[in-house]
Amino acid sequence: MRTFHCDFCGYPVYFEADQCPNCEHRLGFLPDLGVISALDPMNDEDWLALVPEAAGRHYRRCQNDRLEDVCNWMIPPESEEIFCPSCRLNRTIPNLTRPENRMSWRRLERAKRRLVYSLMTLGLPVLNQDDDPERGLAFDLLADPDPDAEFETREHVMTGHASGLITLNIAEADDAVRERLRLNLKERYRTLIGHFRHEVGHYYWELLIRDSAWLEPFRQCFGDEREDYGEALTRYYDQGPMADWQTRFVSAYASSHAWEDWAESFAHYLHMVDTLETAAAFGLRIRAPRSGKSELRPVVALSAGDPRSFEAMVAGWFPLTFAMNNLNRSMGLADLYPFSLNETIIDKLRFVHQVVHGISPDGG
Repeated sequence: MRTFHCDFCGYPVYFEADQCPNCEHRLGFLPDLGVISALDPMNDEDWLALVPEAAGRHYRRCQNDRLEDVCNWMIPPESEEIFCPSCRLNRTIPNLTRPENRMSWRRLERAKRRLVYSLMTLGLPVLNQDDDPERGLAFDLLADPDPDAEFETREHVMTGHASGLITLNIAEADDAVRERLRLNLKERYRTLIGHFRHEVGHYYWELLIRDSAWLEPFRQCFGDEREDYGEALTRYYDQGPMADWQTRFVSAYASSHAWEDWAESFAHYLHMVDTLETAAAFGLRIRAPRSGKSELRPVVALSAGDPRSFEAMVAGWFPLTFAMNNLNRSMGLADLYPFSLNETIIDKLRFVHQVVHGISPDGG
């Protein structure tokens, strides 16, 4: 992710910011321009965007900002919608009469907006089911039934994807719950943004691969998705991953079925793109030991103008993650990047890269 600042005072701000911590100016993300802008109120509805790219245009606040204070995205002046492009993807939100759900929803929305930003930056289609019921994307952000409620009978909410609808259990927004699940499932990594990136990977498999010329190359790279999915998952949870999974898969779960291998690889590709973009935006230079000597090199992000820069991304990824892990260990924390990549896994990530950018496997 690129870096942002307040256009009124120049203070650096986070992507999630809705107010500058220095000058207290109102801030908002302009999805049509991909920038954070300081805002001046013009009336009850309109806000003047101060960022030069906006050229003096007025924007409106998303309904989820105006009423619920959970969004910092603005609505472009030409749109007649009341929700921003990210919030429009919501089909269902949690029951907000339960106070604990509001904070969980806020955390989910922050992760989802990072996801949507990455998808838009990569030029992937972000279709809304209201506009395209057949091919659109939607989210159900749901809570488990209240055990004290007299009439609730809905079953436990399972996180997953089905025909463009991504369901997430908002309990994952609780750090303690998520860490307990991570340990129980023997996972190396479990985060909200990781869930979003994984599940949207399933969506893009259906959108970009299922009925396309990519299907046979996919099977050669990831395996045959026609294997019974339910049986494959049952076997995985009953018997665990195959003994040599680390030689072929980015995670143990990726070994369960070709679909999960793709989704895990897709999520991992988004991890790389976003992290490298952030490091490059800060001008980080990493000293990578080579043949007994050190060489300081800038971190290279995926260039929007040159989608063929995958090899440079991978070359920079190894020293960057080594540095990140050492920084975490200096603070007594677990490795920030608890994965290991080999040529087989890199080939799968390269395939994801080719599909995302429409580059045929032969480079044409």
